Amino acid sequence: MSKISSPCVKLCIIHPDGSLCLGCGRTLDEIGRWAEMPETERLAIMARLDGREIPSVRRAARRGRSV
Repeated sequence: MSKISSPCVKLCIIHPDGSLCLGCGRTLDEIGRWAEMPETERLAIMARLDGREIPSVRRAARRGRSV
């Protein structure tokens, strides 16, 4: 079994409007379906994440800092 690609940075906080995870930028639907998605769909979603998330939160998470 191969490893599943994931943008998860283990900062799992859903934005108050309920639309995106502040850590990875995925929607709740994407998070829920992630393991069943084909790898091509996961990679396509990951390619679009920086444009839809709060960048400062993700950059801080990548550096291991709290926000």
